[in-house]
Amino acid sequence: MTEELKKMIQNRLLTDYDILLQDNISEEKIKQCIDKIIETLPQKEKDILKDPKMRQDIIRSLLDKIIGLGPLKPLIDDPEVTEIMVNGPFKIYIERRGKMELSPLKFDSEKDLMNAIHKIVAFTKRRVDESIPFVDVSLFDGSRVNIILPPLSLVGPSITIRKFSKDINSVEALISRDTLTKDMADFIIAAVKAKLNIVFSGATGVGKTTTLNILLNYIPHGERIVTI
Repeated sequence: MTEELKKMIQNRLLTDYDILLQDNISEEKIKQCIDKIIETLPQKEKDILKDPKMRQDIIRSLLDKIIGLGPLKPLIDDPEVTEIMVNGPFKIYIERRGKMELSPLKFDSEKDLMNAIHKIVAFTKRRVDESIPFVDVSLFDGSRVNIILPPLSLVGPSITIRKFSKDINSVEALISRDTLTKDMADFIIAAVKAKLNIVFSGATGVGKTTTLNILLNYIPHGERIVTI
């Protein structure tokens, strides 16, 4: 019943309020539109939405869909999720605590998935379409995103998001998580300061980029950094 209600309100938002087609519409304005629609619903649906949590969940879901990234938003916000893999609109895999699992979340359609992709790409001023069917970008928080569209992807539009770890921002944090020992950290920091060549190698998700980003803080001021 919740999904039916959400779709009913969503359809009304798209048909009754042209303002939703405008750029940079605020959350508050959308909430006002949703409240007006709810007031016009049959009494049965109104009674269901008297539950504050139910009402808030539906509003939050619609906001994420219209101005956010739909089902990707709660996964991006979840600190335990380190990677998100979208294989078409109906299969979203996540990596949580080093283990892969199929998320119960999904997009309603391929169109909704493409809307999310365009929002991700628009943030970076890049483009992805049939003529340029793949792109690598970064989210505002530093998370890395790879997007592949058909015909290169055989399962529909695909997204891989390797999330940026906000709570791992120091060598001490790496040591506390057993990424490095104290002796290893001291040795690598000394190697950085001595301008030695260093190669980071390892499987996906083991912390290569996170470690590298932290070690950049130990490059002496005034040195040039060239990224290829």
